[in-house]
Amino acid sequence: MVKIQKISEIEPSLGFTEFDILKKYRQSFATSELGRLHSLFPFSALARQMHLKSSTLGRKSYFSPEGKIALMVLKSYTNFSDSQLIEHLNGNIHYQIFCGVQIDPLHPLTNSKIVSAIRQEQAEHLDIESLQLILAEHWKPYLENLHVCMTDATCYESHLRFPTDVKLLWEGIVWLHRHLCKHCRTLHIQRPRNKYLDVSRAYLAYSKLRKRRKSQTRMIKRRLLQLLEKLLEQLKLLHSSYRDRLTLSSDYQRRFSVIQRVLEQGKYLFAGEKVSDRIVSIDRHYLRPIIRGKETKSVEFGAKVNNIQIDGISFIEHISFKAFNEGIRLKDCIRLQQLTGVRVKALAADSIYANNANRKFCTRYHISTSFKRKGRAAKDEPLRKILRSELGRERATRLEGSFGTQKQHYSLARIKARNRKTEMLWIFFGIHTANAVCMIEKVEKKIRKAA
Repeated sequence: MVKIQKISEIEPSLGFTEFDILKKYRQSFATSELGRLHSLFPFSALARQMHLKSSTLGRKSYFSPEGKIALMVLKSYTNFSDSQLIEHLNGNIHYQIFCGVQIDPLHPLTNSKIVSAIRQEQAEHLDIESLQLILAEHWKPYLENLHVCMTDATCYESHLRFPTDVKLLWEGIVWLHRHLCKHCRTLHIQRPRNKYLDVSRAYLAYSKLRKRRKSQTRMIKRRLLQLLEKLLEQLKLLHSSYRDRLTLSSDYQRRFSVIQRVLEQGKYLFAGEKVSDRIVSIDRHYLRPIIRGKETKSVEFGAKVNNIQIDGISFIEHISFKAFNEGIRLKDCIRLQQLTGVRVKALAADSIYANNANRKFCTRYHISTSFKRKGRAAKDEPLRKILRSELGRERATRLEGSFGTQKQHYSLARIKARNRKTEMLWIFFGIHTANAVCMIEKVEKKIRKAA
């Protein structure tokens, strides 16, 4: 059994020398960047909002409700995998203080799946709007220029191999064939005949080709579609014939229905027809291709997020795994900024937001924008031009720069979550951990001014 205790439950007289090493570690933690980061999160309020409680029944939890949230922040801050995070947590006293636990060096944590379990627990209770309201209230005293709003959208990519029709069909075939063999072994019946071995050899030969002609690709697609349809029919027959003897989990049924949709879409694509709501991954069926129009990546696969930024601090306005037009969400961005309690007077946004409806809305409420002027020049045009230039420059450097920082340093480059809810939680903590690191400098600046 792992020997682990919460620091709050440990008596000061236990296990330390005359110099009280734990006290010195706490003092060094308070002055470190990790300690200052810890002070910027209202962990108790966040835990209450996410309905995380210490259960009095059953086995005692290793982490307190606040410690569970701190663990997610620590993961985003360190950019470690789950196993690396547990390994470093065992040997780093500052990490343990951050999460509010003390781990016995002779009995370290060995189960890295505890991180995944905590992530799943929090993902079930994630309410981005209410949590961001708590963070905004906590950080508001240190923010300046609350009347300036900047907005833009980006895509936080999922950890996914680049999808092709051939790969997707083959993955479905492999999954169906494996479960067909498993069911037949369980039922002690002969496995129905199909051409799995022949098609697998053909797929392997196709995969090894360095240059592939269209005729070869079309031929392998036809064979994969035929085999996939055959396997689906065979499994459906088993399900109906041996309904009482087979136990089909909800995950099995969900994946089976996803593969059925993959077959339908594959047939339409093979016939040269367009497909809407296209599936790109059997494992993550909620992902959709998002066309971004970049030079290096014309298509991305992940969550598209529309963010606003207030004094360098980003907040999520809208998140979706399907493509959406961020230009129609400008009014929602301005409403979200009101969580600070200050009316927006200046707005910096990309040209996609500069439609007529948004221009009229900003004019009605006297909001200066970075949009290019339309119509005649006003009397104060030189001043407006300077303001537009400053707003555009700030948006291009601070807001777009924050996207790169989040993706490179806070675990948002290739998100390895396994379902929709945990992926949204991963993005939430990545963005707000990056915010908290920025807040460290703002807090110190405020303290220096007060002194």
